[in-house]
Amino acid sequence: MRARGRPVTERQLLSRIRFWLVLFVCGLVLAGLTAFPLAGETALLVGWLHGHGAWLARSLPAVAAWLERAHRGIAGSYARYPFLAYGTDWLGFAHLTIAVAFVGPIRDPVRNKWVVQFGMIACLLVLPFALVAGPLRGIPVFWTPVDMTFGVVGILPLLLAYRHIRALESAGNGASSGRG
Repeated sequence: MRARGRPVTERQLLSRIRFWLVLFVCGLVLAGLTAFPLAGETALLVGWLHGHGAWLARSLPAVAAWLERAHRGIAGSYARYPFLAYGTDWLGFAHLTIAVAFVGPIRDPVRNKWVVQFGMIACLLVLPFALVAGPLRGIPVFWTPVDMTFGVVGILPLLLAYRHIRALESAGNGASSGRG
């Protein structure tokens, strides 16, 4: 692999791979942690809509109405049936668990490139899932692209990391690199 006419060293490739994978892991961890306090987060969001975010509520009333409805649904359900929050707890746990799987490719990207491939497939599967499950669950059509961004944004660092993994693999003639 070459960068602006200069060959890229294996060390540089490893550094780039690790950068993109750590960025992806940080996104997974952030998404996972935000799944736990969902009722509080939606309360803050609705409060913001009625304060500093009033411009958004005026500009996009359907979005504001949806966010308020989602908050009422979450807060009401959690108040009457707190065990329903356990579902989003498991969602958060799943994000954190998947993030742990990426320790393998961060340590040894060539040997564990399958984890990156799995991540890319999962990101791609977000798109049809949002298109099918959203309407089945009464999610407004305008919100589907918001849900789909998780797959689109998530796949970008994985594609970049994978490109560098392939270059590292070629540089080492298929040998595992990056141990430790």
